[in-house]
Amino acid sequence: MSDIPGDLKFMASHEWVRVEEDGLLRIGISDHAQNLLGDLVYVELPESGDDILREDACAVVESVKAASDVYAPVSGEIVEVNESLADSPETVNESPYDDGWLFTVRASDDSELGQLLDAEAYQKSIADEDD
Repeated sequence: MSDIPGDLKFMASHEWVRVEEDGLLRIGISDHAQNLLGDLVYVELPESGDDILREDACAVVESVKAASDVYAPVSGEIVEVNESLADSPETVNESPYDDGWLFTVRASDDSELGQLLDAEAYQKSIADEDD
């Protein structure tokens, strides 16, 4: 059973979003996604200052099994990337919701957050995926 924190929003494609105290949005991939991928060996992140559009591929996580695009849950500007993942991509496997975050975004349209899944809906989404 995957860990799904109740304070996060999710995309059906397994990206999570946490609203930080300063209003920025921290993005990562879910525990379920990192379990599906297996041991990560490489993470390609966007550049700070890049503009991203909701649902566009903006990063890549590569495991011993496959490479997978990471999609932008919201539109906005990349404010920060988790540079420690360049040397330690396995951090995403070890701590997908904390130390394994991917990047931080300043959203250009806060209403896009309302289009994401809450924890309960995400749980149902992955349960349906497994059927």
